Amino acid sequence: MERIIRVFPRRTRATPTDDLVRINTYPGIFDEADKVFISVTFTWDLPLAERLAQSWKYVAPLSIGGPATGEPSGNFTPGLFLKPGYTITSRGCPNDCWFCEVPKREGNIRELPIQPGYNILDDNLLACSEPHIRSVFNMLLQQPQQSQFTGGIEARRLLPWHAQELLKLHPKQIFFAYDTPDDLVPLIYASNLMLSAGFKQSNHTLRCFILCGYPNDTITLAKQRMKQTLSLGFTPMAMLWKDNTGNYNPTWRQFQRLWTRPAIIHGTYLANTIPINENNTIC
Repeated sequence: MERIIRVFPRRTRATPTDDLVRINTYPGIFDEADKVFISVTFTWDLPLAERLAQSWKYVAPLSIGGPATGEPSGNFTPGLFLKPGYTITSRGCPNDCWFCEVPKREGNIRELPIQPGYNILDDNLLACSEPHIRSVFNMLLQQPQQSQFTGGIEARRLLPWHAQELLKLHPKQIFFAYDTPDDLVPLIYASNLMLSAGFKQSNHTLRCFILCGYPNDTITLAKQRMKQTLSLGFTPMAMLWKDNTGNYNPTWRQFQRLWTRPAIIHGTYLANTIPINENNTIC
């Protein structure tokens, strides 16, 4: 069996933790490997990755990869670059969102062999064919852990049968997205489908990534988006926009931190959400 050391500029929740993982460090005297892979998720970490590569290239043949490089990814290998339990069953996306590099890097949707796991990180699972989606749901039913969809589910593509099958999984959390104003109507539609299928607002299973701090965004507009998602039954998760160098407006940091904590959000802001009428549209 090949001994592959994987080097990451920084640790995230999804980073593997086995004995062959190194985080932002140079080789030790006992580091031996058949191959060394440096995996870079964020573009602002590329200079650090290049510096790490200068040292690790003397240990074994070395490759630099990951989303930040702009190179398309291949098939998914469980546990190699993501913590066990995380899985990717497709890559790519047919959309062309201005803030997203996935279509440029991975192209249109392509289905991969389904590897077992409980946390789905696909770029756009619902853009896959129905047989593939059903196979993913069936795989999740076999897992001992509660399923999670932290890669996100596109509201525009949600169908009634998706919502019904998702309910059968008793998932821990399902993320949607509200990144731009035109995402609101699809989000209202998704709320109707998910709540009608049997999901409960009180369980906080339905989550929503909300991009904030991008050019021309304001705290007032961002707070409105947060409250709108609460009114629709979603718990918001603020995602701070950064440019390709990792820079962001520091005035947004406190706002972003507040709107990533469900206990604070529901304890403080639920009573102040924007009202929804009986047709589940914003008043």
